[in-house]
Amino acid sequence: MHCAAHCRGRPRRSPVTSPVRTAADLVALLEHRIGAGILAPGARLEPVRALAAELQLAPNTVAAAYRVLGERGLVVGEGRRGTFVAARPPLGLPGPAEEPVADGVVDLASGNPDPALLPSLAEALAAIDTSPVLYGHPPVDPQLAALFRGGFAVDGVPADHLAVVGGALDGLERVLAAHLRPGDRVAVEDPGYASVIELLHALGLRPVPVAVDRFGPDPTAVGAALGVGVAAVVITPRAHNPTGAALSADRAAELRPILAAAPDVLVVADDHAGPIAGQPYHHLIGDDRTHDRADADGETRRWATVRSMAKSLGPDLRLAAVAGDELTVRRVAGRQLVGQGWVSHLLQRVVAAMLSNPATPGRLAAASAAYAGRRAMVVDTLAAAGIEVHGRSGMNIWVPVDDEARVVAGMLRRGYAIRSGARFRLASAPGVRISVAATPEPILADAAAALVVVLDRSRPGGSTRSV
Repeated sequence: MHCAAHCRGRPRRSPVTSPVRTAADLVALLEHRIGAGILAPGARLEPVRALAAELQLAPNTVAAAYRVLGERGLVVGEGRRGTFVAARPPLGLPGPAEEPVADGVVDLASGNPDPALLPSLAEALAAIDTSPVLYGHPPVDPQLAALFRGGFAVDGVPADHLAVVGGALDGLERVLAAHLRPGDRVAVEDPGYASVIELLHALGLRPVPVAVDRFGPDPTAVGAALGVGVAAVVITPRAHNPTGAALSADRAAELRPILAAAPDVLVVADDHAGPIAGQPYHHLIGDDRTHDRADADGETRRWATVRSMAKSLGPDLRLAAVAGDELTVRRVAGRQLVGQGWVSHLLQRVVAAMLSNPATPGRLAAASAAYAGRRAMVVDTLAAAGIEVHGRSGMNIWVPVDDEARVVAGMLRRGYAIRSGARFRLASAPGVRISVAATPEPILADAAAALVVVLDRSRPGGSTRSV
């Protein structure tokens, strides 16, 4: 990193020109360098003792700075390998997900729902009550609360305690922050949703990878994570991003006693796709955890289910419901009141109008069926060619590959943008993600055929036939 030339003997006016005398000085300097791109994602920081000698600081000072940067999610410590800049440090920098798809390229990377399959926003806007909401009004719209409680009840999720938050990730952050502190371990699916992994890093939490197959987290892997002392488990019950996994009734039944045996562990279900997932919801909390029953020590076990509207009603509807035990929801709502306050009641009324529209259930069912058909188009084509492929629910398909960059580049040369699996992985094997929701089946058929050729060419000794 060679900080010495940039860190000593200059006026204290900016992180770049200030001398480094304290841990706070070094934190400011490194944060500036990460934000300016001088230290790129994945860059390895100098070892503590080497940087301390270079800057004429005590090793404890450098170690303290690295610890603060880790708690902010800017760097990740990897034991003896060293300390590295996080893949997506929380500094408002553009990440891989924001890279635009070039004109003329079919977008199988972005993961958006099909706009044509979303319920009508115009009808909802025409139907809502626009009377003003003033300070002191209840934070959750009563009609929306009733609709959410009804939806949760259908899936066996108690929703006596309910909060409305600004989307799935906002809900996850608030639930985790209600109970966890920097340094706590969190079991998370691997591969898993990149933004969840990055959120954990931003909160200073330590992700513990849990292997996932087509039916969700592997029970043995969940048990192993609990064995190393995780404070929370985050599970996607259906429409898993990136693999399309969904809990089966049998898998959920396997997981419930494993989770119940760790009563101090927070269990969070991220149901981000809801009714368009293409698979039923299976609750992970047994009866002893659903009604705020206290254990032998008088402590109520902690859980939350976060259900977002982004995939089913539209990504710009930044709204999700959080159902959970009383203390968790109370902490989420209480922290919200001293910050954001509440989610806009206009937005809440729009979502309530969309959910209560008699046409909405049919539209959501049609969207779920369309996404299922598009998944099947790609999955069946690849499976028929002998290619391992995962895609049981939701909007995404996962294909294990040997060389992610080569497969992504090969598809791009053929006019298709897909997503490298690197952002989604902690310790799992390479793969690529294909998002199918917004693309018609004939185009998906051509893309699947192109992928068969690319994968054949990417194997050692593979065919050289052209598309």
